[in-house]
Amino acid sequence: MKRLIHHRRNHRGGSASLKCCVAFMLAAAFFGMGGHCLAQAPPGEIAAASDTLDPLALARKHVQEYFEKFSDLACKESVTQFVLNSSGHTIYRENSAFDYQFVASGESGSFKFSETRAVRNPAYRDPGRTLLVTTGFSSLLLIAHPMYEASYTFEPAGSELIDGVSYAKIRFVPVPGASSPASLRLRGRNYALPMSGTLWIDPQSGAIVKLEANVDSSLSDLGLAGLHSEVHYALHTFREPAESLWVAESAAIDVETPRQHWRNLHKFSDYKRFNVNVQEEIGKLP
Repeated sequence: MKRLIHHRRNHRGGSASLKCCVAFMLAAAFFGMGGHCLAQAPPGEIAAASDTLDPLALARKHVQEYFEKFSDLACKESVTQFVLNSSGHTIYRENSAFDYQFVASGESGSFKFSETRAVRNPAYRDPGRTLLVTTGFSSLLLIAHPMYEASYTFEPAGSELIDGVSYAKIRFVPVPGASSPASLRLRGRNYALPMSGTLWIDPQSGAIVKLEANVDSSLSDLGLAGLHSEVHYALHTFREPAESLWVAESAAIDVETPRQHWRNLHKFSDYKRFNVNVQEEIGKLP
């Protein structure tokens, strides 16, 4: 997944764009998830999980198949961007809508993906505001992909009922110095983001139905006070061919610095398998 904080030019001519984590001056900050990722271990060499981690083993298989078989998705995305004060109250907001496309491919032990977002309904822009821009939620699932098995320590955390269904909870914490699917790019340098959090997994299918990921104050020297992500997934049925897939339904992202607090809310709908006809529609207004 890519999360970006984009700057836009403010009325004084300064840069006001971020990509998912910020420096003190909000200059040239970029948070990217995905792009090009080298595998930690070939899938055939992944060790079998113990009985207590069977849901995690299923989730790894499910995520791997997701990127192998469903690597050509398009949907509609609505985004609300908030600026909050120190009390958590909204002091500014913008609404916008996009056509979103996700394409993934993997070969020779590497993994690549790309995404595009074409504006469908542009928001009113206050040139004096700096807003958080977040994208790439599909790649958050890479936390559970076999290629990142060595990057995290996983442990069971019981179960939880969601809408009457019991899901297994698996906590994850980063291994110090290991590769991460998330990074902060600041002034031309990449910083791996040590994300920890929880997966909610369907113990029957291995589908991840909810994912929370956090970065605490460990990057405070770069101006990041905290980052919290929460993504919910829903089962969607495609036609021609008829297949079902758990896809991102909504996402909430909070990013804080000592002086700023942003929150973005994303909703995804109208998923389609990507093809030439869909491609031709990307960027067209309804």
